Amino acid sequence: MGVENNMMEQTNDTFNIAGTDFTSRLIVGTGKYKDFEETARAVAASGAEIVTVAIRRVNVTDPTQPMLVDYLDPKKYTYLPNTAGCFTADDAIRTLRLAREAGGWNLVKLEVLGDQKTLYPDMIETLHAVEVLIGDDFDVMVYCSDDPIMAKRLEDLGCCAIMPLGAPIGSGLGIQNPVQIRLIVEQAKVPVLVDAGVGTASDAAVAMELGCDGVLMNTAIAEARHPVAMARAMKLAVEAGRAAYYAGRMPKKLYADPSSPLAGLI
Repeated sequence: MGVENNMMEQTNDTFNIAGTDFTSRLIVGTGKYKDFEETARAVAASGAEIVTVAIRRVNVTDPTQPMLVDYLDPKKYTYLPNTAGCFTADDAIRTLRLAREAGGWNLVKLEVLGDQKTLYPDMIETLHAVEVLIGDDFDVMVYCSDDPIMAKRLEDLGCCAIMPLGAPIGSGLGIQNPVQIRLIVEQAKVPVLVDAGVGTASDAAVAMELGCDGVLMNTAIAEARHPVAMARAMKLAVEAGRAAYYAGRMPKKLYADPSSPLAGLI
């Protein structure tokens, strides 16, 4: 009965990042859309409460140009500045310091990329950036490789959320190493969110079924044939995956198992 009650309370299922509770476990990006109007419609359809903003690419400070804040109210959405496009720790640190000065943002998403071809995280530079940013009193959500040892190191340094990639950024390949993701989830005492690689709704559901606290995505929605419709699909997928994780899947079996008992057949 306790489990059933737990399931009935799924609508009140929240998770906490840096002291703030969130209901939606889907975080969405704001890049790659045809315009800010489409961005706003997709975000609304997704039900997301946190939106990531590439500070180096999205206008949030120049009032002479169209501004994202005119379409996504910062009082309604939590803005999460990110360091997309940064390939060194110094660039990432500088970008986030500027973001805090411009918008007062303290909760940030750190990503330090290794090369243009794979956009895989440079973990050595990432570790250095984390140490500096934590020292500067930032709340750091960190994009990282799907390495449980590295994820633990980042958590020990003080990151408020660990965000392993599911597959390379923008690839849409889905979760390539579910065992690694599950190991990271099992050991973590802070939220774990799959970041990068989701292509469609089933990928988001898989991430949640592995026990992740949430999923972050951009390209999967923005480059869908119908972005707003895909945003809605992703919202439902994250909710379904979370509910399935709570429910507990049946064990996998090598052979068939009849739905009805064989004993007592006429």
